[in-house]
Amino acid sequence: MTKSMTKIEKSDAEWRQSLSPEAYRVLREHGTERAGTSPLNQEKRKGMFACAGCGKALFASDTKFESGTGWPSFWAPVSEEAVGTSEDRSWFMRRTEVHCADCGGHLGHVFPDGPQPTGLRYCMNGAALSFKPDEKA
Repeated sequence: MTKSMTKIEKSDAEWRQSLSPEAYRVLREHGTERAGTSPLNQEKRKGMFACAGCGKALFASDTKFESGTGWPSFWAPVSEEAVGTSEDRSWFMRRTEVHCADCGGHLGHVFPDGPQPTGLRYCMNGAALSFKPDEKA
């Protein structure tokens, strides 16, 4: 399940200049925001969740669900090409890390305990995402 093909490359200084300190910590240093702190947890409008680093569309609002974890959760990315995955063995655990396929930014992790139709829970850091509501909404 590991795939990665980063298309956007910037220097560390360029990333620091273009991101907020919290987004930089999460996206570039593989950080995790505190549970329940992201305003995107409460986002219920129709729209698209994108990478806060490069703007790539990642998750459609109709795949978002309330997981009870304190982080925005989705049952599928917008396409197979939207995200990449890799094995994460930090914190004495074995997890699957999810990152933006275009800029390589750390988004969160995917777990096999989500709802149907996929059974997956993409547990994402809100600091790694931006939200664009549908213009029709």
